[in-house]
Amino acid sequence: MTQKNKLFASLLMLPIAAGFSISSEAAGRKEPINHEEQYIACIKLVERRPDAAFESALSWASQGGGFPAEHCATQALYALKIYDAAATRLEKLANVMKTDNVELRSQLLHQAGRAWYDHGDLERAFAVQSTAITLFPDGTEYYIDRAEILAELGRFDEALIDLEVAHSLEPERADILALRGTAKRFLGNDVEALQDITLALDLEPDNLEALLERGILKRLAGDNNGAREDWLRIVNIALGTPAADAAQLNLEKLDVTVE
Repeated sequence: MTQKNKLFASLLMLPIAAGFSISSEAAGRKEPINHEEQYIACIKLVERRPDAAFESALSWASQGGGFPAEHCATQALYALKIYDAAATRLEKLANVMKTDNVELRSQLLHQAGRAWYDHGDLERAFAVQSTAITLFPDGTEYYIDRAEILAELGRFDEALIDLEVAHSLEPERADILALRGTAKRFLGNDVEALQDITLALDLEPDNLEALLERGILKRLAGDNNGAREDWLRIVNIALGTPAADAAQLNLEKLDVTVE
């Protein structure tokens, strides 16, 4: 079960445990609400019509939807790119839960941290992700996300520490190795950076971030042809992605330099 599905499953268990289920009479309905079906439908609606999903979640919450209804509302806000509101509600949701499930609370805070990151509030994103890690120190994605925040803050030495932890938790992940290689490059350790990138590409030959980073390392070493080869490969296999856009920009800069 993926981390996301585990989160959903845990949320679905909370209304009964927390006393959020209500009778059909209280809801003014002939039949009681099936909260599990409602939650699944609400989350699916987020993908198609996040505005409608938000309204549906609020209506469901007024009928005893409890934590799952509130969580669906946060996902709708995130999909609508109202990141600060989504983050605030996710933090509140994690804090008001009366549950011993620290992993669930940490997952909600992890989502809040991502929302603060997308909102552009790096300091708050860092604080929230750190709280998630304190609650649940085995969350690989938590360390990856905090490392990316630290990198944007220019704190590459701390980012590298988080990536080392993430790698120890899941050593066969190419994306972690690619990020660790980038952090090492920024810290001036190009030799070890290339070692990480090579390992990443051994695991996943078409990993875009690793190919992009290897091109940069080749360019720094004076291997312009090798850099061009890696960046062209990205453009050819993943046109329209952020990695391809970055590769195209690097190719343009390379051509200007060569000329």
